[in-house]
Amino acid sequence: MGFLNKVSSWVYRVANWPLLAAAALIFIFFTVLILPGMAGNLADLTGVEISPDTSILYSADDLYAMAEAYGSEGRGYYIYSRYTFDVAWPLVYLLFLTTSISCLFRSLPVTKTPWRLINLLPLAGAVLDLLENNAASLVMYRYPLPTPIVAHLAPVFTFLKWIVIGFCFIALAGGILLRVQQYLKNK
Repeated sequence: MGFLNKVSSWVYRVANWPLLAAAALIFIFFTVLILPGMAGNLADLTGVEISPDTSILYSADDLYAMAEAYGSEGRGYYIYSRYTFDVAWPLVYLLFLTTSISCLFRSLPVTKTPWRLINLLPLAGAVLDLLENNAASLVMYRYPLPTPIVAHLAPVFTFLKWIVIGFCFIALAGGILLRVQQYLKNK
């Protein structure tokens, strides 16, 4: 816990409202302009709307079916986008969520509790996202050859990613509510 406490404390020190404003603008830009385009490119190229990244539950068999449906060109594009755009996207939401949670929880009376580490939760989501990308990309690259262990891990990484990111947004909402409550109490 010592290392995590140090990282968390550093993030609390670095996070500030101007950084949050910049992170929010970048997050909104990606969400509104970049994400739909990337999803559309894959769908246009493959004719398939489903992707491991946007699925919550899927199996190794589903992943192989996606690889088949994407075709060679679609699999190539999928892999390319995982190592270009989908390296940037987790960094974007990591910056936004970590900064916002840190700014909201910094002054709350949780300084000596494990809850203080809540600002590191987005880091877990980003790591799971990158693990998912690597696993799914390896399956796509090796297709039609089986990649049994990795093909079974990819859906686990995806599911855990969405759970963690969901908890990040719950923490964000909770932080906003606590801030409002703190504001009303002080007023």
